[in-house]
Amino acid sequence: MAAHAHTHDHIDWASRIPDLRRVDELDAGAFTAIAARLTAALPRGATVVDVGSGAGGMSAALAAALATCGGGTLFLVDAVPELLAVAAETASTDSVEIRTVHADVATQALDTLVPAADLVWAASMVHHLPDQQAGVTGLASALSPGGVLAVAEGGLETQTLPWDVGIGEPGLERRLMAARDEWFGEMRASMEGAVRMPYGWTTALGKAGLADVGSFTALVDHPAPPSEQVRQFVLGRLDRLAETVEDRIGEDDRETVRRLLDPAGPDHLGHRDDLYVLGTRTVHFGLKP
Repeated sequence: MAAHAHTHDHIDWASRIPDLRRVDELDAGAFTAIAARLTAALPRGATVVDVGSGAGGMSAALAAALATCGGGTLFLVDAVPELLAVAAETASTDSVEIRTVHADVATQALDTLVPAADLVWAASMVHHLPDQQAGVTGLASALSPGGVLAVAEGGLETQTLPWDVGIGEPGLERRLMAARDEWFGEMRASMEGAVRMPYGWTTALGKAGLADVGSFTALVDHPAPPSEQVRQFVLGRLDRLAETVEDRIGEDDRETVRRLLDPAGPDHLGHRDDLYVLGTRTVHFGLKP
């Protein structure tokens, strides 16, 4: 990883841009619905901040939603400059001003980086910060009175494979996800300055001083038989998942994954018509009094 792409979880996010784009494509419908709901009551010319903008899938949805309600300014904030460049290109639109901010919100106060915001959005990024409650509180500090903080965290784990794929022991995907949960817990514990947050996201929003706290969920549903887009996503997801937990699973599961990912073999996932993507995007929100 390049020195300028440092993140607290030590993940090389720039190398994951193709994966992030695939996720954004499959989540586009959910993003559109979420953005429409969050921007429905915003004033004309609103200021919106997308923190941890990634490859820009939600950035584009927010920009499109702003365009329909009179335009505004969209700030993209990320610690990885390669992601900022991709997100800015993805979100670009004539009627909304796009500004990028290269910053680490774990060490730089968001309210010093952007003007007071009508909406701050953060998807799947707070859990990568050492102190999640401090992260939520820092995001809330950038709101103008009446502004909304919305964080997408948690929700149901995405599933893509049949329980029995025909080789190895049934339940492969669930075992891989359980091993990934163990890895994630150890990754968080190993962060410098890591602090546990032993409560849910709505409680965290309340502790940050926000009112009218609530949640809603958008469904991501691409049922079988799969499109080529879904096939490629499932292949990439299994490859990444297995790579992450390789030393935490047995040899039998490693061999099963190898066979499923071997394009020259008879068990390759690319030949199957029973792949799917089913998951959720759960959004927790609160209003600054």
